[in-house]
Amino acid sequence: MDCSQICFCAQKTKLDLLQLQELFNLTAFWAKERNLEDLEMAINNSDPVISVWDRTKLIGFARATSDGIYRATVWDVVIHPDYRGCGLGTKLVESVLTHPRLRQVERVYLMTTYQQQFYEKIGFSCHQSTTMVIENQAKLNPELKLSRVDTVDA
Repeated sequence: MDCSQICFCAQKTKLDLLQLQELFNLTAFWAKERNLEDLEMAINNSDPVISVWDRTKLIGFARATSDGIYRATVWDVVIHPDYRGCGLGTKLVESVLTHPRLRQVERVYLMTTYQQQFYEKIGFSCHQSTTMVIENQAKLNPELKLSRVDTVDA
């Protein structure tokens, strides 16, 4: 495969949401059927957002969220099936981890279902005891009224 035209981009404004949606539908069982509005919100609230391009074709994507110092989480790491096996996934994850927004972060989390060995090669380790999840109760039961926290002016 000719990789001379492949480039990594850290500008989320350059991202093509339709291509991202197609890439998720092709490669990620956990991200199938994500709508464009939700993808845009996720991207707007993530930093860094790294995309991988073969000329004008989106072939890879990853993003992270972080407080910038203590904790970060890497999300949605995908590489198009035709481009797997040549190190792009590793370079993509490393691009996220070495981004200035994450460089100082004490602990970076990542959730994966089947790719533990891939991430262990990059330096991640399995920690069975650190993950807990709660589903968004408002989405599960739209009639549920959640109390809101009022802000107090200082």
